[in-house]
Amino acid sequence: MSAIDSIAALEAVVGKPPPAIALKVIDHVDATARRWLAASPLMFAGIGDGGGIAITLAGGAPGFASGDAATLSVPLDRIDGPEIFRPGAGFGSLFLLPGIGETLRINGRVADTDGGIARIAVDECYVHCAKALIRSDFWKAEPIDDVPDTAEDFAAASRFMALATIDPDGRADMSPKGDPAGRLAHLNGGALCFPDRPGNRRTDSFRNIIAQPHIAAALLIPGSSHVAMLTGSATLTDDEAARAPFTVKDKQPLLAARVEDLQIAIAPSAALARAALWPAASAPGDISPANMFAEHMRLNKSKGLGARIASAVVSIPGLLQKGLDKDYENNLY
Repeated sequence: MSAIDSIAALEAVVGKPPPAIALKVIDHVDATARRWLAASPLMFAGIGDGGGIAITLAGGAPGFASGDAATLSVPLDRIDGPEIFRPGAGFGSLFLLPGIGETLRINGRVADTDGGIARIAVDECYVHCAKALIRSDFWKAEPIDDVPDTAEDFAAASRFMALATIDPDGRADMSPKGDPAGRLAHLNGGALCFPDRPGNRRTDSFRNIIAQPHIAAALLIPGSSHVAMLTGSATLTDDEAARAPFTVKDKQPLLAARVEDLQIAIAPSAALARAALWPAASAPGDISPANMFAEHMRLNKSKGLGARIASAVVSIPGLLQKGLDKDYENNLY
């Protein structure tokens, strides 16, 4: 196995993140993100420190979570595992919005849990691309009651994964992964493997794994409120034998991850049941991920020439949406 154990080795395989990627990240919850929160019924959250991370879900009626510019607020009774929210812990989250492929990511640290509310001091807020939800046909699912009762069969049937990682300084990241059933995750020999597909090349989760390999993840079968929650220690490889089982449309992923020291359990999620994601509601008519991308670039505090040029380009009406649509159509795998 050819291990990827340094940032240089990682970038040699997937390339360096384009400079413009960082321009979409802002340090507060702006008005467009607060509108997203008001319509979102589900959050995935990773909570931890430099030694490891745990994952949980929170959900309810749209708007169960709220925020002002500096703080995200989540009621503890809407969280499946509220005990992991410890003041000072790193926090990474992923908010879903019915009918929309993009996701909202908000990262920071747990400030306090007073009065039945987890309050997060926000460091980062940005919109993530739609490829994971498109590949998984996430919003096309219908409600299902019967799900596999073994970890191996559940992994084989899963189509969406929320991956939680953390760096040695306790900065958490939550990354969405999506694929057709049988191509998202394989469980064999006591280890779980999953691929990396083309995305925006931020590679935050893989950079974290290289520095601190303990991960947590949630596997979903869209349509079901059951979740397979797992933890373990991950390694990355570009070995062809590890990548080949995840081939889709004659395209192999560039990387695969292997999770060992695996602990995995299947259980119903009260948060996912409350979110009632399926059948999917219509996408909110007043939320445009492309417009949010453009607004966040405008709000980004980087004032260099590249930032000014990027902001000017994406402000051209319809241009960014056309670029996203082309990328989603041509570069899924």
